[in-house]
Amino acid sequence: MNLSKPLLIAAAVMAVPALPAFAQQAGTWSLSAGVTRIKPSVDSGTLTGSIPNVRVGVGNDTRVTGALNYAATDHLNLHLPLGLGFRHDVTGDGTLAGFGKVADTRALPITLIGQYRFFEADAKFRPYLGAGLSYVRFYKEQGSTLLTALTNPGGPPTGVSFKSKLAPSFQLGAVYNLDEKWFVEGSYTKTLLKTRGTLSTGQTIDVVLDPNCFYERGRPRPFM
Repeated sequence: MNLSKPLLIAAAVMAVPALPAFAQQAGTWSLSAGVTRIKPSVDSGTLTGSIPNVRVGVGNDTRVTGALNYAATDHLNLHLPLGLGFRHDVTGDGTLAGFGKVADTRALPITLIGQYRFFEADAKFRPYLGAGLSYVRFYKEQGSTLLTALTNPGGPPTGVSFKSKLAPSFQLGAVYNLDEKWFVEGSYTKTLLKTRGTLSTGQTIDVVLDPNCFYERGRPRPFM
């Protein structure tokens, strides 16, 4: 379970080489690279079945990512993160607290965000607010031996799947141009995501993930 993904209340920043401010002007396309950390804010329901109060927690993940940006105007920027997905361990909670991993999954958040960037395109400091949609695809889910022992003792391994979902995302961030060669930038994104896990043995569990996403952005490179 994810995630996306993101995502808690401060943005990570890093100093990186920058291009001149015209890279933020209307009509500019750019690519950037950086690091994204996904930290779910989990509110787990209970697993259906005969064992009471079986809940889950979901681990964090950090990956190298990229982004494609298009400045539609000097103030409106379209932001498309690029990546190969995140891996999240699902651990036992409630009755299973402290027992370890019950499953793992990959999550690929496909997100498009519209950002409003304040001040002028050549300003040294440009905070921004953003909103958009994320489609979070879960894949390569796998149950652990603990999950099999809990739900199907003596039988074949218990499989698990998580429902891929469309969810709203909200973002805040800022860019500070130190000079013509260096800038610092960080962003924080919150995605309002809930999913359902379904076991091959028939049990289900609903989980609110609401991932927090911290993004450290690298050097943008205009190409059009």
